Amino acid sequence: MFLENTVNHKEQFGWIEVICGSMFSGKTEELIRRLKRAQFAKQQVEIFKPMVDKRYHEEMVVSHDANEIRSTPVPAAANIRILADTCDVIGIDEAQFFDDEIVTVCNDLANKGVRVIVAGLDMDFKGNPFGPMPSLMATAEYVTKVHAVCTRTGNLANYSFRKTHNDDLVLLGETGEYEPLSRAAYYKAMLKERVREIDVDVEELPQTKKDANA
Repeated sequence: MFLENTVNHKEQFGWIEVICGSMFSGKTEELIRRLKRAQFAKQQVEIFKPMVDKRYHEEMVVSHDANEIRSTPVPAAANIRILADTCDVIGIDEAQFFDDEIVTVCNDLANKGVRVIVAGLDMDFKGNPFGPMPSLMATAEYVTKVHAVCTRTGNLANYSFRKTHNDDLVLLGETGEYEPLSRAAYYKAMLKERVREIDVDVEELPQTKKDANA
């Protein structure tokens, strides 16, 4: 369980918290919870998200359960450093979509005494580490991995399976495009996808080659 620290005015250093997991695991919900607690404590809070994320609102960070908090969309990680100069607490949503400079930005802010809370997908739809998230998790003082519930087995899910046939790494979506799966369900789903791709490749072969293979 995450134990929230407090600002230590005698030691002018902050820290980094990372909230990671699959789609529909409650990452943004947990980010908003921590940020609203800081706001209630009258701390100076700013929230940032990548400008590409416009699924629910242009400016608001919105969780899948419609919980929300106002944010500042930015095109690159460098903008956060400029805009976060006077803050006690910084929140960053969808961190996987930022450039690698986000790691340096978060560490620089923490070294200046800022509490930095980052939320993002730790793996992409192929099951690979996603963007700068591994480096953020490695340098953070606190890492919280949250889980969804697998839609096929009911077990804990930590994979984001893409249901649409699109190989773009960045594809913002909801339940129509993704579903959370457990390791076993994800493995079976990906195996089925590979078989489907092989069948498609065979169908696209010239007729003479298909007859020869038969």
